[in-house]
Amino acid sequence: MSETIKVAVIGAGGRMGSEAAKAVEAAPDMELVGRFDVGDDLGDLGGADVAIELTVPDASPGNLAHCVSRGVSAVVGTTGWTEEKLATLRSQVDAADGVGVLIAPNFSIGALLMMKFAREAAAFYESVEVVEIHHPNKVDAPSGTAAHTARAIAEGRREAGLGDVPDATEHDPDGARGARVDGIPVHAIRMRGRVAHQEVQFGAEGEALTIRHDSFERVSFMPGVLTGVRNVVTTPGLTVGLENFLGL
Repeated sequence: MSETIKVAVIGAGGRMGSEAAKAVEAAPDMELVGRFDVGDDLGDLGGADVAIELTVPDASPGNLAHCVSRGVSAVVGTTGWTEEKLATLRSQVDAADGVGVLIAPNFSIGALLMMKFAREAAAFYESVEVVEIHHPNKVDAPSGTAAHTARAIAEGRREAGLGDVPDATEHDPDGARGARVDGIPVHAIRMRGRVAHQEVQFGAEGEALTIRHDSFERVSFMPGVLTGVRNVVTTPGLTVGLENFLGL
């Protein structure tokens, strides 16, 4: 690979994809070599070293399989990755010498810090719930960030010896209490005018702690996207979470 990283964007017609293409074009150490969208033949991905994949959950596994088969590393912002899908992808990546893939539930540095702080606070509060708010065009719920946060909180609680989150609810036929991710209640709101927002509410006797992060513009994700591109080319294998490239 040359000093300049050749980058293709899959999903370039979407809001995140178009922002990513702009960010790559503006980066002095990168060259945008391909823009791909629904129905396009990915082919050799324009000779890319790295593909930024920003599509939808149903399309993403196939796109990644194509990238890996071509020896192209990838930075993935598409959510909806189950443990089963990750296991399949990991086996594909492990069989491709030198290929790296980053699955990033969130590219925002602030969101990653929010998740880290929530993980640290988890051991100190009996009650915790996650509320995420996104634009109404988002096709999956809960968000990848919310699910990632909930799992990190659950891990912190287990290490601290905490049991289940207290909740006496016995009758909830309409699901008002939200989803449960690894035992942590998660609520998803879809609202016009919003981009990506999340808060984690902790409670103990006589006090509360709320950790909140807001992304008002998609440009806030671009430093994280570019960080992922720069690191994935030298990090073979499957990495889940941009925090692994930031020392968080």
